[in-house]
Amino acid sequence: MSRKMTVVFHDEDLYTSLKVEAARNHITASKIVTDAVHEWLERREDTALLPVIKAARDEWEEKGGRPWSEVEQEIKEAIDSREQDAAANGLQD
Repeated sequence: MSRKMTVVFHDEDLYTSLKVEAARNHITASKIVTDAVHEWLERREDTALLPVIKAARDEWEEKGGRPWSEVEQEIKEAIDSREQDAAANGLQD
């Protein structure tokens, strides 16, 4: 559903820059404003999540969390070991 809204620019240079960029990019000024509002709302969401992310990271560190690279290396070593065992026992294709 489309809704209509009037935006009043108190900064003539900003309005002119918007119209020029819209013309250069062959899009409407409305599209630029809509995209800008979407991005602004997403940044606000991200900013609101920062305390949650920090709390999760603090908990992870407090409980002895390890970097993914360590876990990834352990998994790779376990796979390699199983493949070697399978090859030594003649179970590999």
